[in-house]
Amino acid sequence: MAGKYFEELQVGVSFEHEPARTVTETDNLLFTTLTHNSQPLHLDREFAENTQFGQILVNSIFTLGFVVGVSVADTTLGTTIGNLGFDRVEFPNPVFIGDTIRVSTKVVDRRESRSRPEWGIVTFEHVGTNQRDQVVCRALRKAMMLKKAST
Repeated sequence: MAGKYFEELQVGVSFEHEPARTVTETDNLLFTTLTHNSQPLHLDREFAENTQFGQILVNSIFTLGFVVGVSVADTTLGTTIGNLGFDRVEFPNPVFIGDTIRVSTKVVDRRESRSRPEWGIVTFEHVGTNQRDQVVCRALRKAMMLKKAST
C-alpha cells in the first residue's frame, strides 16, 4: 500500500503532495450544485462581481476536500481505518477560479488507541496554499491507522 502505517507516522514527519491543482469553473460549479449549496458567491458571477471580492469564490468545502484528498496517496491509502474527525478547519484566504492549490501535511500528534490496541490514532495538519503562497486552508484531522503488526 502507498499509505503509511501507524509506526511510520512519527510526529514531525511531513509530506509535500503532488499534484497541485488549478481550480476550474466546472470544479466549483459541479461541487457546489451537487452539494445543494445555493450561495450566490459560488454560482452567480454578476452577484459575486458586486461583492468585496469582485469575482466568484470557490466553495470552501471543495477546497477542504481537495486539501485532504490529495494527501491520501502519501499518507493513508489503504492503511487507515477511517477519519475520526476534524479539530480545526480554517480558510484564512479565499480561493478563486484559476487559483492553483498545493498541499503539505505534517504529523502533529499520535497515540495508541485505548480501545483498539491493534490500531493507532494520528493527527495530521493539512495546509493548502495558492500560487501566491497564501494559506487558503488549514485543517487538523484525526485518523485511525493500521499498525504493521495488524496486517
